[in-house]
Amino acid sequence: MKRLTVVEFKLFLRDPAAYFWTLLFPVALVVIIGSIPSSREVSAEIGQRGIDYFTPVLVVLSFALTGLFITPTYLVSYREKGILRRLSTTPVGPARVLIAQLVVQATVAVATTVLVLGTAALLWDVKLPTHPGGFLLAFLLSVTAVLAIGLFLASVIKTSKAATGAGSVLFFPLMFFAGLYVPREQMPDAVNRIGDFTPLGASVMAFGDAAKGDWPSMTAVLVLAAYTAVFGVAAARLFRWE
Repeated sequence: MKRLTVVEFKLFLRDPAAYFWTLLFPVALVVIIGSIPSSREVSAEIGQRGIDYFTPVLVVLSFALTGLFITPTYLVSYREKGILRRLSTTPVGPARVLIAQLVVQATVAVATTVLVLGTAALLWDVKLPTHPGGFLLAFLLSVTAVLAIGLFLASVIKTSKAATGAGSVLFFPLMFFAGLYVPREQMPDAVNRIGDFTPLGASVMAFGDAAKGDWPSMTAVLVLAAYTAVFGVAAARLFRWE
């Protein structure tokens, strides 16, 4: 299992697109947004500095890139190439491949979170979460919910091109409700209410609660747990090795 996980890490690092979008791109956005002078001033419309608002949104963006693009694309390509079918006849078994893949993607999510928060704190004096327990809970719920959706996509989609297309269809509207394009404070209440029940909107809400020194709200916890349970169970039942 350990050797298989190491191999998956090496394959990930040999894929420039994978580590660019999941590791480097969110950090680059932190640098770019923080470089805009107005983002370092308190905005009366959102009640905080722009860089303070966008830092947790970019953490959630990195999860979305990992869960909606990288995870399903990798697993579907393994199925297309017959790798899972061949491994199913060996002592390794496809289940260990799946676990190794999840370990890699979860580790990438941890690394990206540290890089985004560290860069924002060092360069732009963004305060780190004041409630470590609440932040850890928000992180675990967000990552598991997004990876469960990614596994579901890998279960029902047959080609890697279709997996990329499905990821795009989900990514852009979900990031809208997460407040990437327009801050949630500037959205109508009805839109924000809808966003609270989307996986990425609930993730941003949970991280926002932790940043304020609170536990994630019950709404965010239940929404993220529901996405994990529903899509996790569906992925387990529908996943095919061939």
